Amino acid sequence: MNIGIIGSGTMGIGIAQVAATSGCEVFLYDANSAQTEKSLEGLQKVLARLVEKQKITQESSENIFNRIKFSTELSDFKDCDLVIEAIVENKEIKTKVFQQLEEIVSDECVISSNTSSISITSLSAELKNPARFIGIHFFNPAPLMPLVEVIPGLLTKENLAAEIYSLMESWGKIPVIAKDVSGFIVNRIARPFYGEALRLVEENIATPEQIDEAMRSLGNFKMGPFELMDLIGIDINFSVTKTVYADYFYDPKYKPSLLQQRMAEAKLLGRKTGKGFYDYSESQEPRSKNKDIEQNNEVREMIFMRIISMLVNEAVEAKRLGIANDEDLELAVQKGVNYPKGLLAWGIEIGFDKISATLQNLYEEYQEERYRQSPLLKKM
Repeated sequence: MNIGIIGSGTMGIGIAQVAATSGCEVFLYDANSAQTEKSLEGLQKVLARLVEKQKITQESSENIFNRIKFSTELSDFKDCDLVIEAIVENKEIKTKVFQQLEEIVSDECVISSNTSSISITSLSAELKNPARFIGIHFFNPAPLMPLVEVIPGLLTKENLAAEIYSLMESWGKIPVIAKDVSGFIVNRIARPFYGEALRLVEENIATPEQIDEAMRSLGNFKMGPFELMDLIGIDINFSVTKTVYADYFYDPKYKPSLLQQRMAEAKLLGRKTGKGFYDYSESQEPRSKNKDIEQNNEVREMIFMRIISMLVNEAVEAKRLGIANDEDLELAVQKGVNYPKGLLAWGIEIGFDKISATLQNLYEEYQEERYRQSPLLKKM
């Protein structure tokens, strides 16, 4: 199978590695050839480490690398069966690329986007044949993260999602099928993990260190929201939040954070710039700006309940709206953002009534639609 990948950044080269490991011939294109060369050099190092750790053989490493062809022209994609776009999160730029691509590939070739939040229907609307267009959203780093969201748009042909689902399984991934709504499953449901944590800091209720500690100790999260934002990139996280907020017609639930905007403006973007909410200037281990993160159990419980209640409410609303089935909703957060358990399961464990009461108290305190409950929550 011939796979075309547009964009050779971290996500593009990661998807290329996944496809090549599964035996596909991969054509990797980027307008910036220097970026492609840099990414291919990085891939060689990744494969060498896998050989050292005896995860793959030297022969497998060479075969994987040799299956990836560096393309300087989109015309190299003429014989591709599937093209996956993984470039900047900009609808206009993506649409222009897809229109160019349509003039090159065969009528049978599937065209897809790795977008994390832009509507698949809107991306396909200007195409001559939108029926062969679909969303295939990998999570970073693509070779390690098992989840792939498969998103058919309103114009996608009926059986295409099932075909891509099967293909992703053959690539060793865990696919889920999501409705074409902004943020799909993970980037919609997970917004409060960051948004509510940022609000707690903005209001001087808790520090980033206190919040991360509470979510790790009480929720068993591998990383707290601020550690995770630093890892993702504060600019990327902020961009996704803005997209989701605008696409939901400025619903207060998804309102971006002014603090996060200021961090992005200051280029304090997390690990990639050496500083974000934590300092990484001397190592890749986050160094706290405030070494004293002791807090009493009451504060810790308040932080945890406030964030987890918002998350569970968002999962319940996604269930109500049929964004995905229950199994996929649970799988998505566990395999896409490493939550220790599904949010519906968490609601059962904590008690949906307790979640409801927490949100009701927040609504009465703030008088904001941000804290409104899903109509389904009180029935759970």
